[in-house]
Amino acid sequence: MSLITPFDPWKSKLCTCPQKYSLSGYTGCGHGCLYCYASSYIINFFNPRPKKDFLNRLKKEITKVPPGSIITISNSSDPYLPLEEKHKLTQGLLKILKDYDLKIMLVTRSALILRDLELIKECRNVVVSFSLTTLKEELAKKLEPAASSPAQRLNAIEALSKDIAVVCRFDPLIYPLNTEKIKEVVSAIKETGAKQVITSSYKAKPDNFKRMIKAFSEHKELWEDLYLNKGKRLGRYIYLPKDLRKELIGKVRSAALAKGMDFSSCREGLQNLNTKSCDGSSFFKKH
Repeated sequence: MSLITPFDPWKSKLCTCPQKYSLSGYTGCGHGCLYCYASSYIINFFNPRPKKDFLNRLKKEITKVPPGSIITISNSSDPYLPLEEKHKLTQGLLKILKDYDLKIMLVTRSALILRDLELIKECRNVVVSFSLTTLKEELAKKLEPAASSPAQRLNAIEALSKDIAVVCRFDPLIYPLNTEKIKEVVSAIKETGAKQVITSSYKAKPDNFKRMIKAFSEHKELWEDLYLNKGKRLGRYIYLPKDLRKELIGKVRSAALAKGMDFSSCREGLQNLNTKSCDGSSFFKKH
């Protein structure tokens, strides 16, 4: 099985990303995010494991990737999940990829990325997409138990932004858990030096919906009404009612534009609101 695979093999009509590839040194993820969608299609997802003989296989596969291609690390995991401290597969892959004419996008929610700051700066063309769900430490610990704290993430974005193009994913928007202080979150993102805010709404799948209701039982009736009764099934997900989604995403957009930042929504069917590509790829260097 190939390590480097086309992004979005199902070709979702809601995906507006440019053509790119996915790559990860790990199967599964150890951050334990309750809302995670990938746990529904990766077996034993929350017990991550390194891919066998990863770096040697990568050295062979990377030679077949067309120059100038976008490679995203990682879409269904995290390049800086806790296992990376021991196995250093992301560090290893960067040492390989930096010598190729590629556009590298690192997608993470971990401050561990700062360990590789100097190595990342050696890459020819790189963008970091950093995820932030809330500024509330207690809420983040409940939603994303093994991920870096909000303060650690903001510090990491600020450190990265001094030398690298960074975009921030303020998502998922989980009504009403993290949607009451949208302006404050966007303002904190702006202060770090990030160039763009990307957002999307929480999309329910059977497994993540059970986890969310178990952890936040006080919202059980509200979420069952919004998703199971009033929500809309799009592809493999159940979305919030469109009017509520548009309202929440519109608030993030307004806050971002007010701060002079670019904005995009992701897989919401609202690409008319976007000012740049939905994944941050607009900030790759132009040849």
